[in-house]
Amino acid sequence: MPVRLALKVDVDTDRGTREGVPNLVADLQEFRAAACFLFSLGPDQTGRAITRVLRPGFFQKVSRTSVVEIYGLRTLLHGTLLPAPHIGRRNGHIMRAVREAGFEVGIHCYNHYRWQDFLATMSPTEVAAEFEAARAEFRRIFGADTHTAGAAGWQSNALSRAAYDQAGLLYASDTRGSVPFFPRLAGHVFPTLEIPSTLPTLDELMGRPEFPDDAIADHLMSLLREDRTNVFTLHAEIEGMGRRGVFRELLTACKRKRVHFIRLDELARELLAKRDTIPVCDQVMTAIDGRSGLVATQAGGAPTS
Repeated sequence: MPVRLALKVDVDTDRGTREGVPNLVADLQEFRAAACFLFSLGPDQTGRAITRVLRPGFFQKVSRTSVVEIYGLRTLLHGTLLPAPHIGRRNGHIMRAVREAGFEVGIHCYNHYRWQDFLATMSPTEVAAEFEAARAEFRRIFGADTHTAGAAGWQSNALSRAAYDQAGLLYASDTRGSVPFFPRLAGHVFPTLEIPSTLPTLDELMGRPEFPDDAIADHLMSLLREDRTNVFTLHAEIEGMGRRGVFRELLTACKRKRVHFIRLDELARELLAKRDTIPVCDQVMTAIDGRSGLVATQAGGAPTS
């Protein structure tokens, strides 16, 4: 049985949508690899993320990953010294082209900065309104409701899970973990299937002495397991732009090893056909090696770098 790998593309910014997404579509088509693109759909307020300076690990990550190089100075000023461009209104044609190319599409968020930095302090009404704004913009762009979402910054809680359930999603991908599960928070089990990312992200590896760019693809390949479907989250701003070469090395290695790429929606339907076999697991907030702050994690199933 071949190793199976699902790719999830988080699209955080206006520039990532305009430049990174078309690059990734071209590369994925060349290698005949399936992927799910999750779009940020509202204002790009990336510049306001400077408020994260007080989070544990922030400076260490910035020094490793060269944030200015990845995002570009203009993007880092959006929402502060420069107006915040509305990603969906400016780039709907690019998003539709992704779906027309045969890729799965879904929601990353409405306002990335607001969700990643403030979800934990939002009221039930605010969380529902934020997710509904994303759903409405998705419907405007694609003419249909989304069937999936993957939270900005892996920020997820009981309120956002309730919003997903209310929307009737097929599945979500908000967490880091090892196997698909039904999330339990504060004793309540949420019925929307969660498919966690099982592999470290590129920005969690890059810049480390032990992981020069030419070693990252081989390292990720070494983490692939045959006994489960592997899930790798990439970013339009990284693999689609400044580290495009690293991603192409990974795709080349996958082709050489005959890795089978599977769509996340296909995986979800496959799993839900045997719903009784899906475990219920606690969802907790924990630190991930190489990432600042806390992220939603499957209890007992956190991936290693």
